[in-house]
Amino acid sequence: MSNPVVAELLRGGLVESRHSGAVAVSDPEGRLVLALGDVERPVYPRSAVKAFQALPLLESGAADKLGLTDAEIALAVSSHGGEPRHVETAASMLARAGRDVGTLECGIHPPSYRKAAEALVRAGEKPSALHNNCSGKHAGFICLACAEARDPQGYIQASHPVMREIMGAVNEMSGATLSGDGVGIDGCSIPTQAAPLAGVARGFARFGTGAHLGPERAKAAARIRKAAAADPFLVAGSKRFDTDIMALFGERVFVKTGAEGVFCASFPELGYGVALKCDDGGTRASELMMAGVIAKLLPLSEHEAEALKPFVAPVQRNWNGMEVGRLRLAGGLA
Repeated sequence: MSNPVVAELLRGGLVESRHSGAVAVSDPEGRLVLALGDVERPVYPRSAVKAFQALPLLESGAADKLGLTDAEIALAVSSHGGEPRHVETAASMLARAGRDVGTLECGIHPPSYRKAAEALVRAGEKPSALHNNCSGKHAGFICLACAEARDPQGYIQASHPVMREIMGAVNEMSGATLSGDGVGIDGCSIPTQAAPLAGVARGFARFGTGAHLGPERAKAAARIRKAAAADPFLVAGSKRFDTDIMALFGERVFVKTGAEGVFCASFPELGYGVALKCDDGGTRASELMMAGVIAKLLPLSEHEAEALKPFVAPVQRNWNGMEVGRLRLAGGLA
């Protein structure tokens, strides 16, 4: 089954590029209220399921045992830009576990937010693992290990007890693969598990409502959603879709990007979960697709509808700031 075209780039009145993809919107029972393309094909949701990966940290009692703040919980589900507050919060999480940056096994890269990377260069400093966009998630894994009196060394391996807990939670929430060809290695070196978009969407419907979750998991999900809504900057950073959308909608929308064109969301008031993927992995199209789903399904106030317009029809500009094109939704999302 080929996926439909869901986004187009216009330039000079012509369609210059097209993006195909798939979208699943589910209720907690697994009933699809919207399905475009092949929503049963397994995909790697990557960082879009960090909220599922953080559930054991909270439901085990580890977060409370170490005294993690809501800001630190928000960072635990983040794909951040490596800005100073992100770095400071990740370091604070590690300190609560009695650890430091040397315990992180996520690897090192410069801040993904350009201004933060330039500031490091001007200061004559080198990036550390704290600047890795996944350092908050990894700090959460380390906190879980230490709170359970486990040695965190090697926590990125599928055989580590902590990683078994993490993979199990993702499996239970989405039907993700636990072993075999459907398990790969993510950019931050932990296992990434393939799952059908329909299963991931069902998981986010349950994450947003607590339906079909045990009491501790439901409380953990609610606390993650509240923490993200209270401080969306920590979930992403400056000039990021996730930050801007959650700042606009608050607890009405939990949204999380993943690599290679994946996006997931919960709409708690509707009881819906969303999982989508742009086939070519393009972020510009996956962000547009998610904005289109929000516009299509979520009741919007006049202010919200106006604020969402730049995300539903983003303008393309050249280096002189001239408008040269525009993205638009296509097919079932138009």
